[in-house]
Amino acid sequence: MSPRAHAALSSGWSNLADSPNALHAAQSLPELVVERAVKAALEEDLGLAGDITTQATVDENALANAAIVARVPGRIAGLQCAQAAFRACNPQVKFETAIADGADAGQGDTVARISGPAAAILTGERVALNFLCHLSGIASATRAFVKAIEGTGAHICCTRKTTPGLRALEKYAVRAGGGQNHRFGLFDGILIKDNHIAAAGGISAAVQRARAYAGHMRKIEVEVDTLEQLDEVLTLPVDAVLLDNMSIADLSEAVARGQGKIVLEASGGVSLENVREIAQTGVDLISVGSLTHSPKALDLGLDFYNQSPFT
Repeated sequence: MSPRAHAALSSGWSNLADSPNALHAAQSLPELVVERAVKAALEEDLGLAGDITTQATVDENALANAAIVARVPGRIAGLQCAQAAFRACNPQVKFETAIADGADAGQGDTVARISGPAAAILTGERVALNFLCHLSGIASATRAFVKAIEGTGAHICCTRKTTPGLRALEKYAVRAGGGQNHRFGLFDGILIKDNHIAAAGGISAAVQRARAYAGHMRKIEVEVDTLEQLDEVLTLPVDAVLLDNMSIADLSEAVARGQGKIVLEASGGVSLENVREIAQTGVDLISVGSLTHSPKALDLGLDFYNQSPFT
């Protein structure tokens, strides 16, 4: 990666430092973000009458011990949400992390231990696992892409193709998998796409207006799908170029024309089968929409035990 491209990434074009293990020592998600998402999920699940199955079958004073166990190997993310779900049901529930967000669980490994009122554990179980399985699935998928391009100098990043209401959580899961975050929304970065160009009357016109609007704190990226468009963008004051659905040959040529002077992002049609070949062209970033729009949930389960898992 060129010094200019590295500086652009480090100064805010990507929202994560280079280390794929950043989540081991990263800050937690803001409690407000977690609590809002968990509260909405519990309200949806409990409805107007609450957990009538647990109310009908479990003594309100009963205590229980349980563990969340990985049924398959994977990268963990979302433990804050799981803990918040149980404690929202009863603050007396004790939750202990065994494998942290951003770390890998093997098949059969205990990810977390829970102890306390049995009713609260049963009521919070599905919401806790929904968040944990979904976010760990995103983290695991991201980790697979990151591993596939190791040693190339490229970085995997996500997109805005997220579940409505869960973007902050899903982008956190991408970071847990060692990936990087693209912009969080329409508000924190200017990305001029083909329809913006059409509406503005051309690439140069769109960039001129964007640069006048952006100020010194906002970065500008322009989407192109031909090398001719790239040539035009390279003469303009932009920070990054999104190379949309280009062939491997065109990506390689784009890198040669960019000469390390600008951040180049490959996007479109990226899979585990072709991501390394894309990375080897020399692009700086590879955005993968499937990380958040169609991840496979990681199979995690909650098992009750007679003996306390904390002893």
